[in-house]
Amino acid sequence: MFPFGGVPVMLLGALIAGIVLAAVALLATRRLGWRAAWVTAALLWTLAVIGLVTLIPPYGAPGIVSAEGRLATCSWDIGGPAPNGFWIFASGQRLLNTVLFIPSGVLLVVVATRWRHAWLTIPLGLVALAAYSAAIEWTQLVLARIDRACDVTDFVDNTTGAVIGVGIGLLLVAGRRLLR
Repeated sequence: MFPFGGVPVMLLGALIAGIVLAAVALLATRRLGWRAAWVTAALLWTLAVIGLVTLIPPYGAPGIVSAEGRLATCSWDIGGPAPNGFWIFASGQRLLNTVLFIPSGVLLVVVATRWRHAWLTIPLGLVALAAYSAAIEWTQLVLARIDRACDVTDFVDNTTGAVIGVGIGLLLVAGRRLLR
């Protein structure tokens, strides 16, 4: 049995990740500068939150999911297993999956523009965000005990959110440079 879950566990995990990454940012400030240290820590925090939200059982410990009861493959049903969304938000699950990855895309651009080869780093970072989404879906498929459903629609929505975030990040960076 998966021993824990629910929204309070997700929030506690996000708080702990935030505290740890804030400490790391404080330690890295001298070496990287305050902006780079804190933006990098924020990017890592968004990735931790995505992992918590997508891999912790949403309603507490689900109990035992038998091998016969788990799905053998990801769902290819466009729209996902819960098209009306979760009880926490009134909007649809697809919108939530998209919005979840937008901050990571924005912060990826802000972090990557520090480097000389941002034109290469940003697309590679976008591919890494898509791979992270695929890894989450694969984990949901393999670990039936976390009571999550692997769905290709989630991958598409997450990647769409990352692309939107990168677009917003590019606009923010371009606007900042114009204001200088």
